[in-house]
Amino acid sequence: MPDGPANHLYYGDNLEVLRRYIASESVDLVYLDPPFNSNATYNVLFAEQSGEKAASQIKAFEDTWTWDQEAARTYFETVQAGGEVANALQAFYTLLGESNMMAYLAMMAPRLVELRRVLKHTGSIYLHCDPTASHYLKLLMDAVFSPVNFRSDITWKRTTAHSDSKDWSAVTDTLLYFVKDVRTDFTWNRQHMPYSADYLRSKYRYTDADGRVYRLDNMRSPNPRPNLTYEWKGYQPHPNGWAYSRETMAKLDAEGRIWYPDDKGKRPQIKRYLDEMPGTLVTNLWADIPPINSQAAERLGYPTQKPEALLERIITASSNEGDVVLDPFCGCGTAIAVAHRLKRRWVGIDITHLAVNLMKHRLLSTFGEGVKHEYAVVGEPVDAEGARQLAKDDPYQFQWWALGLVGARPVEQKKGADKGIDGRIYFHEGDPTDVKQIILSVKAGANLHRNMVHELRGVVEREGAQMGVLLTMEAPTKPMREEAASAGFYQSPWGTHPRIQLFTVAALLDGMRIDAPPMGQVGQTFKKAPRAKPVAPDAPPLYTD
Repeated sequence: MPDGPANHLYYGDNLEVLRRYIASESVDLVYLDPPFNSNATYNVLFAEQSGEKAASQIKAFEDTWTWDQEAARTYFETVQAGGEVANALQAFYTLLGESNMMAYLAMMAPRLVELRRVLKHTGSIYLHCDPTASHYLKLLMDAVFSPVNFRSDITWKRTTAHSDSKDWSAVTDTLLYFVKDVRTDFTWNRQHMPYSADYLRSKYRYTDADGRVYRLDNMRSPNPRPNLTYEWKGYQPHPNGWAYSRETMAKLDAEGRIWYPDDKGKRPQIKRYLDEMPGTLVTNLWADIPPINSQAAERLGYPTQKPEALLERIITASSNEGDVVLDPFCGCGTAIAVAHRLKRRWVGIDITHLAVNLMKHRLLSTFGEGVKHEYAVVGEPVDAEGARQLAKDDPYQFQWWALGLVGARPVEQKKGADKGIDGRIYFHEGDPTDVKQIILSVKAGANLHRNMVHELRGVVEREGAQMGVLLTMEAPTKPMREEAASAGFYQSPWGTHPRIQLFTVAALLDGMRIDAPPMGQVGQTFKKAPRAKPVAPDAPPLYTD
């Protein structure tokens, strides 16, 4: 188990991370939004600082749920383990065959088993899905958690009506809510939302002398209570009796909370003050949380990003301060950002360095520099050897990770379509509309040559950029350094900066940074998350020996 802060951000396959790092019964709440969209490619869209409508695109992850050797192996391993989960998968296989949906369910099954293992007996899990797979996932979760632990099928109205050809307009998502053990005192905090304007107008029609708004409610007992059948100040009780004892009635009367009619034939009523009412109870139909629109402050451009209000409701309802929240498909990190703000501890997992870098940037821009000391990242290279291994295993992941070291935005990763550009950093020098840029190129291989720098110079000129940066795994050659030096300097209000700069990954890990205008003047390369007050939980560590 890793040492350090209680909050952890993991890069890697969540199944491996769960098995390797997360202790049994250590998590209070799990939220997951596993992607499934057959034949789709998910792209992260980041708004250009120049305001251009055509945003750069980054291939964050593809739909990996296809029936292949890995899916087949996972299926057979799960079936061989036996039990209800094996029975469910075999039934799915009979129905679905070797389809993409079957691959999805086969890959989800062992992950749900692990998520049940790490949940405390009093813990809860919310699985977010759309109608494509919700019915299959409900049956799979029944097999993993048992139908008796199913609590609710929550419907979230995620968008407004739109025109679908020969179909009902699809506007909802589903949240499958299970607890680990319904027999325990599992965490549940009732949630309320404000009363509607119509309700307030029809019910809260009275105002006290001190300006407090109230409605009137009867004071009769719902069931016959002979011991509460007494006369009160000349008023006769309901046949069932009063709802309160004489002592309580006297206290309410002294506080001015009883309304008395002039007609003794009528009965007094109690005042229900609006400022003391929590609102109307939230049901399993959530139509009050709008999606993230194109102008929302919290919008980061991630295609599957969910509103913070949605996660706030889930986390507030099913956890308390100091509890541990886990999101195994972390994406842009909405769950962990909200958990941090609500003083929960958290664990986030994602399989791309792109998402990990985005989450780190989101935490930093939301909570400030201090947040860096409040969580640890596990799975990222920490030295040159680790970086070299990542470059060998997955060049794209290496590229995203290396660009993250300098806070750069990756560009679209279509083979042959990058036009010599792997990343960009945008900045301005006073006038926010005068956007300037730094072009970045990443080379993971050992075969470095002068032409790489020459090509970068050409791209910088072609794009009208101010500077170019070449990030390499190995040390650049002398001819490369000479070529970079011959490019001259860029003059900014803060001094001169080499127009072409060369950095090794080792140098960046040692703390070297791009020579550019001060960071305080650099525009947001990634869209900035709304600022929040930094949170410094003093809860005990998540991991213990």
